[in-house]
Amino acid sequence: MNVDAYLRRIGLAGPALLRELHRAHQAAVPFENLSIHLGEPISLATDDLVDKVVRRRRGGFCYELNGLFALLLEELGHTVTRVGARVHDGARFGPPFDHLALLVSEPDGGGPWLADVGFGRHSSYPLRLDERGEQVDPGGTFRLADADGGDVDVLLDGTPQYRIERKPRALADFAPTCWWQQTWPESHFRKGPVCARLDGEGRITLSGRKLIRTSGTERTEVVLDSDEEVLAAYEEHFGIVLATVPKS
Repeated sequence: MNVDAYLRRIGLAGPALLRELHRAHQAAVPFENLSIHLGEPISLATDDLVDKVVRRRRGGFCYELNGLFALLLEELGHTVTRVGARVHDGARFGPPFDHLALLVSEPDGGGPWLADVGFGRHSSYPLRLDERGEQVDPGGTFRLADADGGDVDVLLDGTPQYRIERKPRALADFAPTCWWQQTWPESHFRKGPVCARLDGEGRITLSGRKLIRTSGTERTEVVLDSDEEVLAAYEEHFGIVLATVPKS
């Protein structure tokens, strides 16, 4: 991996603290599922991830973004454990490997932290893994709670987000679920194209043809009527140049 090129991709001139890397990554590299709606296969091979995110300046979903971010952190001297998580859908937790999250210790021994640059709306900065009180972040108020079997629940403003399994995993362990997320007709990633990133203290999202800006409790929406407007929005707001509009 070309660490300098990766750091430039996320807008940094050189190595930085974990919290700075975490926020810069989410501001520069969008959470997006466009490959699924463009008919592009998703690969978790290191070279393919680097090519997509660093060279072609695209984004990705959790397996891609956290998978690649873990490699960057390791190159910078952090200790990273890749863990599976079960996403809460509002009623129950989903299947194992539904999400990939990272448990990180810093080179100086600081941590451990929960780092996650691939969940869409989440914390701007890493969360303290061993803290059970409220952790206030620009993204909301987070809390980590112990669950059965040593698992840890992540809550945002009191609402469960996902449950972490503490067992170390390899990125390859997530390949079957990554394929399933791309191909299962009921997968929420197949419902429609989404592209989002941090924008200042808020977020900017292109969901289908709807451009959404959120900041605190404020939210604005603009419907883009033409394919030309959609393609221009991808380029202007996310730096993504596409030849065709992703199909819903």
